[in-house]
Amino acid sequence: MEKIDWGIIGCGNVTELKSGPAFSKIDHSRLVAVMRRDGQKAEDYARRHGVAKWYSNATQLINDPEVNAVYVATPPNTHASFAIAAMRAGKPVYVEKPMARNHQECREMLRVSEETGMPLFVAYYRRSLPAFLKVKELVGNGLLGKPLTVNIRLHMAFGEKDQFAEKQTWHIDPNIAGAGYFYDLASHQFDFLDFLFGPVTEVRGIAKNLAGFYPAEDTVSATFSFESGVTGTGSWCFIVSPEAEEDVIEISGTNGKISFSCFKHADVQLLTSDGLKNFSFQNPENISHFLIQQVVQELRGEGKCVSTGYSAARTSWVLEEIVKTYYETVKTR
Repeated sequence: MEKIDWGIIGCGNVTELKSGPAFSKIDHSRLVAVMRRDGQKAEDYARRHGVAKWYSNATQLINDPEVNAVYVATPPNTHASFAIAAMRAGKPVYVEKPMARNHQECREMLRVSEETGMPLFVAYYRRSLPAFLKVKELVGNGLLGKPLTVNIRLHMAFGEKDQFAEKQTWHIDPNIAGAGYFYDLASHQFDFLDFLFGPVTEVRGIAKNLAGFYPAEDTVSATFSFESGVTGTGSWCFIVSPEAEEDVIEISGTNGKISFSCFKHADVQLLTSDGLKNFSFQNPENISHFLIQQVVQELRGEGKCVSTGYSAARTSWVLEEIVKTYYETVKTR
């Protein structure tokens, strides 16, 4: 493909700054059409972002002859159907994370990608951000020594919107999101660790709903190990007090420890016998810019994108394994 002319299905909040503008900032790429079920909101988005076409019907966007690649930015329950429709129409797809509601949907997306020959990419953009690439460099260059263990702690305070059904978002509706905040946020963490250490080969989890605000899990613990031999533990809780909030991933090795945040813009810290070193970074204005650039370059035959449907499906399998006993019990999805 010489020039990538993008259409967005689902031009909601995630596309306003994180991703949408980047499609027209990258060489040989432009955003030519957007779609949202609410036509007035689609028209407003197109006007504000200088996009020529807007639709209220996804099929019309997919069939637009000017659109030759599709970005699916809807909630997870429609990722598979829209991605499959676009690939069957002969158009490569870049889809938001998590890749789908469950691993079965991921497998079907991959099957259609192979059947049609259409590439499938997933928006795990941390694989392309400077801070996370620094972590990968520190792990790879031996400063940490031999990596041994990983510990994830993501504890977040509940908000008013979590307590009242009329204010709750789709992120905690398992029928739409696949699970709760755990799928939305832990997916980034596990995907990045897959980037560092390879696929998870063993995983066990416990998921609970301790506050009763919504049907999805709100507290999760897990143990896991990677094909590289690194072992890990994780704790996720979305109902703590503000004073107990925490967002850290720690990687321990034979020569020291790396600490970094997944969601806060904080320094990467390396602690060794030489002392503590801090590494600071600047993210692009549109946080997905570097990953979208990789997608464009691969579609043009100029490089490879580090986040594919295959790597993203592995992450979805891990997430599902951790919460599956909870959902087998409550049967809410």
